[in-house]
Amino acid sequence: MIMGRRHWFVAGSSVLAALGLGRLVRGQTLSRPASTTSHFEVEHTDEQWRALLTQQQYAILRQEGTERAFTSPLNHEKRRGTFSCAGCALALFSSTTKFDSGTGWPSFWQPLENAVATTEDSTLGMVRTEVHCRRCGGHLGHVFDDGPPPTGLRYCMNGLALTFQPAGGQS
Repeated sequence: MIMGRRHWFVAGSSVLAALGLGRLVRGQTLSRPASTTSHFEVEHTDEQWRALLTQQQYAILRQEGTERAFTSPLNHEKRRGTFSCAGCALALFSSTTKFDSGTGWPSFWQPLENAVATTEDSTLGMVRTEVHCRRCGGHLGHVFDDGPPPTGLRYCMNGLALTFQPAGGQS
């Protein structure tokens, strides 16, 4: 069986997770917490962030952690609506841009206008583009150039960094 790049990425991520080498959500302190050098519209002290977020959300949004693949209920979310930042409620992605990437994380081919910011991430021995909420600086995930048309991008987001609001108040 020939495996594509995305399949190798998922397999490699699983191996890293099994070996405990990834920045997984387990309460570890990471080398560079989000928003240490920037100012954002929404800012809180570390203590306030810990009170506002669950332990897992804090590890992802404030310490740039990663949830385990295939664990987010948002992977299966198919309703029309909006995905927002779990840290500050800024609308980030429309459900119309969501697709099943097969990677185990909610994936989108485009964020909403003026919703995210990106930075270079050279951890784990590779260069990636990290995606943050532009309003609170919370770490959301990474963007890759192997997505579907029309952008060719795959915004691979941590489900715990997002909330979902169905369109028209559906539940």
